[in-house]
Amino acid sequence: MKSLKVAFIAMMFAVIGAYAQEMFQSVPEKEAILLQSGEDKLYCPNCGMNLPKYYKTSHAVELADGTHRQYCSIHCLTEEMEMGYLRDKKESIRSIKVVDIVTNQFIDAKKAFYVVGSNKPGTMTMTSKYAFAQKAQAEEFASKNGGTVMSFDETYKTAVNDFTKDMGMLLAMKSTKMWKMGETLYSAKCDKAKIETFHAHNIGTMKSMIRDSKACGELDDMQLQAISLHIWDQKLGNFEKQYGANEEIKANAEMFKKKMMEQKNHE
Repeated sequence: MKSLKVAFIAMMFAVIGAYAQEMFQSVPEKEAILLQSGEDKLYCPNCGMNLPKYYKTSHAVELADGTHRQYCSIHCLTEEMEMGYLRDKKESIRSIKVVDIVTNQFIDAKKAFYVVGSNKPGTMTMTSKYAFAQKAQAEEFASKNGGTVMSFDETYKTAVNDFTKDMGMLLAMKSTKMWKMGETLYSAKCDKAKIETFHAHNIGTMKSMIRDSKACGELDDMQLQAISLHIWDQKLGNFEKQYGANEEIKANAEMFKKKMMEQKNHE
């Protein structure tokens, strides 16, 4: 129970973006390898999160045309693979890559050794997943930080099995914190008429358009993420369209909201 509480608190900071430069997952932007291109290359196309801030859990797919899509986490990779952009494009995937946290270089995810369930914070999940090029390094990390060494396929299966629980947690965080923050900032700071002219295929592109147009003035990344989530998930209704009928996600969200309230009452 204690480990669950610690993981939940760590996840709260990760989702909100607080203390981003102190997070285990983070590297300075200049040290992050960004495989995707374009104005939105800094952001995960699935959730909009800043890739350098979540670099050590970063995954990417290389497509047949040589382009890449880069994700903050294996959670977002599995979401796109199972129900999103990549669901009908799996035959066009040339390779899947992951960051080796020892070298901070991308390696072949299929050959990587993952430590699943360590005491280090997860990205978009309660169950952390970090990759290594060398099995000995993964085993050493697990001996110091807990967790189980797994293959990519085993880790991917874990991410799929955890999906509704993790989405419930994310829904709880969004509905109690990020959406409210985004709505407040949107009302106070944004040129709504300008934003209504934007046409984006994913939240990462939406985020870059808001940033580059200055439609909401100068923003830090947490404010930009909150506004983007409010627009993408709520005003455009994408969260409801994708997950609104999933009762398991809703039930998990209520469970996590209860945990958040219990944590607040103990502070």
